[in-house]
Formats: sequence, structure tokens, C-alpha cells
Amino acid sequence: VEDQRARWERKRSRTAKELLETEHKYLEQLDLVLTYFVTILKAKGTLKPAVLEIIFGPLESLYSASHVLSLQLEKGNLGPGLENFCQSLDLYGHYAENLEQANKTLKEQVRKNKSFRRFKKLQETRPQFQGRELEDLLPLPLQRLHQYKHFFTDLLENTTPDTAEYQKLAKTVKSVCEVSHWVEDIFDKRENSLQLLRVQKLLKGQKTQVLTPGRWYIREGWLLVVPSKGEELKRRMFFLFSDILIAAKPCHPLHLLNSNKLSCQAVYPLHQCSVDKVFGHTWSQGGLLSLSFPHKTLLLMSSNQKEINDWYRSLTAAVR
Repeated sequence: VEDQRARWERKRSRTAKELLETEHKYLEQLDLVLTYFVTILKAKGTLKPAVLEIIFGPLESLYSASHVLSLQLEKGNLGPGLENFCQSLDLYGHYAENLEQANKTLKEQVRKNKSFRRFKKLQETRPQFQGRELEDLLPLPLQRLHQYKHFFTDLLENTTPDTAEYQKLAKTVKSVCEVSHWVEDIFDKRENSLQLLRVQKLLKGQKTQVLTPGRWYIREGWLLVVPSKGEELKRRMFFLFSDILIAAKPCHPLHLLNSNKLSCQAVYPLHQCSVDKVFGHTWSQGGLLSLSFPHKTLLLMSSNQKEINDWYRSLTAAVR
């Protein structure tokens, strides 16, 4: 037991030391943005206060919270330091929510505001920036949140469970995991919206409404449709979402407006669908899937075994 505790203590000291070293680096980088951008821009009035607030969000508050944390870590007050830091973790969620709008507004100001464009370029050429642009520094808090999760978990794993410090660390790990999920959820939703928008733009016309609240993009790909009456196979592009399956075919290559678009052939709702593998248990043959809807059965084929298996898994998961 004594040996185990000594091992834990060594690992814990190493992690605490690394946490403090990386916290100092993180503070230096935040300080660059605050000193050379936020403070000077506020003084000069190059950007309106509302625009400044959108671009930099709660960056000053994040800096303050980290500064207090680093002071506590320097004194060796690990448990109380992290417990106090927990109260500021929500700032990271708000920062993530604001980041897309921040990047959009920054681009807009660079394009429209000549004096800001000149100022930004001048600041970024300073040696302290080491060739980095403001755009490279704005995502730093979210990268740091990811690091916190690993550091705090390591510290918890190397702390004796029957101590008060263990309880404080457990609470910190729980908080950081909750905020990490919140941030991941923001990025998943954003990525999903971009996918829905991309598919909507790929389809000719506006008849098929892809952008629907609550809908999730799952996958897409070419599959062969096996007709019921011995006609030849039809190659179609399928888009699978959480609630529907869309079948589309390419528009005519010589069409003036839509040569690179797809024409929607059918939309199949998944809430009354059942999926079966007709064959396709051998690696060489590919496979066939049967999708049964109340008034139609759809047979989909691929010569690629892995592809048909992946589609089968995705479809059954979506239907379920």
C-alpha cells in the first residue's frame, strides 16, 4: 500500500507540474490576444464595442480564471484551486457557442474595415506572434478545455480515494466532462447543419426539404437499385438521414444550370421501414439489401461487401 501511494504521489506531482507549465504557456498566448488586440482596440475605438464583444467573447474572463488557477497551483493548493476553477468552466461553453459568429464577424471586419485590416496585419507581424494570425489563437480556449479533461482525470486517478482532495478532484472531473460534452454537442450540431445545407444545395430545386429541425445526416453513397420487373439496374445516389432516405440521380451533364446537381427521385420515411440482408455474407459477392415500406419494397445492391455491410448497419440503426 505504501509503495502504491508513493507511485501515485510521483505521478500526481508530475501531472501537477505539467499542468502548471502548460497553464503558463496558455496564459502567455491569451495575453498576446488581450494585450495586442483587445486592450488597444478598446482604447483606439477601431471596432465598435458590440463587434469587439462578438469577436473576443468572454476571453478576458477566461484569462482571469486561468490566472487565479495558476497562482493556486504555484502555491501547491491543487484541490481548492481546481474547486474554485470549476465555477468558471461554463465560460468555455459560452465561448464555444460564440466562436462561429466570432469567426464570421472577424472575416467581415477584415473585408470591410480598412483600418482594422491594417491594424491586424501590423500586430500579427510582431515577433511575439511567431507567424501566427489572430484566427489561429481564437480556438485556443477550446483546445485547452480538451487538455484540462486529460490533466484532471490523470490527477484523480493518482489521488488516494479516501481523501478530501479526491472528492474535490472528482467534482472537477465531472464538471469538465459536462462542459466538454456541451462543447462537442455545439460542434456536432454545427457540422450537421453544414452537411444538411450541402445536400440541400446538391439537389436541384427546393421541392425536397432537407433542412428540417431535429434531422441528422448519417451517410451517403452510390448504390444500384434492382427493379422489380427484370429491367436493368439503376445507379442512384442515396442520402441517409435520421428520419428519411433520399434517392437521387445526376441531372443531364449539358443542363445549363444543374449539370453538377442531382435530381431527387424519391424520399422514403424510415419510421415504417424494415431492413433485411437478402444475401451478402461472402466477401467476394457484394450484397443485396431489402427495404420494406408500407407500399413499396426497395432492393439495393452493391458489389462491395464492406459497403453493403456498412449501409446495413447505418440503416438498421437509423430505423431503430
